[in-house]
Amino acid sequence: MALGASRTKIAKMVLRKTLVLVGLGIAVGIAAALATSRLILNLLYGVTPNNTRTCVIVCGTLAGVAVVAGYAPARHAMRVDPMAALRYE
Repeated sequence: MALGASRTKIAKMVLRKTLVLVGLGIAVGIAAALATSRLILNLLYGVTPNNTRTCVIVCGTLAGVAVVAGYAPARHAMRVDPMAALRYE
């Protein structure tokens, strides 16, 4: 904000960083789950190891929780006084 950014741009920046990390985590998690699904195939009864609906629900829930968790730091970043931030650095 001290350099001209608006409050909404700061919130978008913080939430974007949060969602990039969550997206990378989801991508790595899906790859690991697909790679290891053959190992647990004998332990599953009545469920396929690559259940798409479950994967979509879990990934959506994780992304939703990440947005809610990222909103608190974004709100804090929006409320920081620009002069206090410049003095701190």
